[in-house]
Parts: sequence; C-alpha cells; structure tokens
Amino acid sequence: MNFVRRSLTLASLVVASGVASAQAFPDRELSGVIMWGAGGATDVVARAVAPFAEEALGKKIIMQNRSGGAGAISTNFVNQQPSDGYTLLMGAENPQLHGVLGLGELDYSKFYPVNILGRGIVVIVANKDKPWKSFKDVLAEAQANPGKVKMGSTGPGGLPHSVGSMIGTLTKMPVTAVPFDGEGPGLTALQGGHVDFMPVGLGAASEHIKAGRVKALAVLSDRPYEGIPALTADLPGIGKYLPWGPFYGVFVKRDVPDAVKAKLTASFKTAASNPQFVKLMTDRGNVMMNVSGNEADAFLKKWQSVTAWTLQEAGVAKKSPADLGIAKP
Repeated sequence: MNFVRRSLTLASLVVASGVASAQAFPDRELSGVIMWGAGGATDVVARAVAPFAEEALGKKIIMQNRSGGAGAISTNFVNQQPSDGYTLLMGAENPQLHGVLGLGELDYSKFYPVNILGRGIVVIVANKDKPWKSFKDVLAEAQANPGKVKMGSTGPGGLPHSVGSMIGTLTKMPVTAVPFDGEGPGLTALQGGHVDFMPVGLGAASEHIKAGRVKALAVLSDRPYEGIPALTADLPGIGKYLPWGPFYGVFVKRDVPDAVKAKLTASFKTAASNPQFVKLMTDRGNVMMNVSGNEADAFLKKWQSVTAWTLQEAGVAKKSPADLGIAKP
C-alpha cells in the first residue's frame, strides 16, 4: 500500500513538474530551423516574422538554415529533437509531398501547425536576356529543342517540380531540370545564365523583377498580377488546378505539451498580425492566412490532397496517394 502511495506521489510530482515547466515556457532561447536556404521565400518569411514572435515570447529565436532533400533534412532534424517546443520548424509546403515522392514518411500530420502564416503566388521568371515574351515562347523553344532549355529546380517535391508536373499533364515540356538548394540559389543561377527559367514564389522573386534582374513571364493564376500575365492565357487547362501556391508556416512536434503549444500559437498569431510583417507579406505578393490548430490542419490536408493526386496524374508519384491514405479531391 505504501508502495502504491509512493508511486502515485511520484507520478503527481512528475505531472506537476511538467505543468510548471510548460507554464514557465520559454525560459531560454528557441531554435528556428528554416527548411530552405538563404534568400528563398521560406527564408524571407521566417526571418521576417521571427523578431515579432521574439517580442511576444520574450526570448530570442536563433535561426538556422537546414536545406536538403526538399525539406526532408530539416523535417527529420526537428522530429528528432525533444518534444518541449524549443525547436521550431520554419517550413513550406514540401513535406506534404514527401510520401508520394518517396522522400520520407514524415508529413505535417506528425507536427502541430503553430501558424500557417500565408500562401504565395507562383511566378515563372526567365533570364532577362532571353528573347521570350510569354510562357508560350518557352514551351515552343523547349518542344523544338528537347532537353536544351534549362529550368531551375529545387528537387522532387519542390515548387518548380510541382508546377512542372501540372504543366506536364497538359502539354509536353521537355526541359532539363537543374536542382538547387532553394529558390535563392536558383534565382542567382538564373541571373548568371546558368538556367533559363524557373517557377518560384513571388516573394523570393519580386525584388529581382522590380530591379530588372529577371523578367516575369506569367503568374500561376487565372488573372494577371500587377502587369504579369496569367498563365491561363497561354495554358488555359492549368485552370483546373487553381488556386494553387506555396505556403509558409511554423510547426512543432505534435506531442509538445498543450500549454506550450498554446503559448507559441498566441505569440505567432500576434507576430503575424504585426502591420510591418503584413506589409512585407502583401508587398511580396503573399496572401495572409494567420491560422493555426484545426483550421490549419484542414488547409494542410486539402493542399496535400490536390497536389499529391496531381503528381499521380502526371505520372511522377512514386507511391499512390491512395496507398498513403490521402483522399482524392
């Protein structure tokens, strides 16, 4: 009987200690693991929201870039850390496709969405010295010279790969994909003439477009955006996949204590509402979302469903979405 009492007392102390620890959160600096390299849209968004989240949390967030594997490197790294909420995954959409592309078993079902900050607009940009005036010109040259036109990529599951797969279900696009560790390095290579065009998030390309370092050929939309033609003008069939675009968010492991998740969620909601952050996002062509919890989970599942089955239709999926329990849209 005494043994039972001692066991119950010990268990109560452990629970109480955990609750007290969660209530004191954070009592030290946090780590923000950015899924892609410096200069890309995910990096820009993560580093822009972090200072406002630091103000709300009262602690510093040390940011680090861990690119590779179309986000698999950073996703696995965060998943291996303690479930205490001190390691944040500053991610984009990519893990939602890792299963169908055979890149890994982790997707956002294993993580709690602290905040889906916003979603981006996709723009197809080209080297400024290319003679192309529309995306139709890119297709014409690629079809006339198979394999000669080089497309900047971020690997399987990256934005260019997904957009290329959508286009591939509608018409032949025999280009050579050149992989980079993120949109930033890809855009640098594009300016240097090492690749000819690249689909990217407008957030990563907007300043380059304004400065004339690259030229915008089309936005993945059914309507023009600030003078950039809609892709549906050259490829009407793409409309069946719209609206579609990348998204940016903050995640922790699903089994982080509820009290810690609540503090993180409240802090990032405040950060994402900051007028300076909202202006940066909208100026770069992003649509604000600022959602978390169940609402964010519903968004994540819908995005995964639409995109995974698109890759299946394009013939590039390594595993059927049905076998992974991903519902068909």
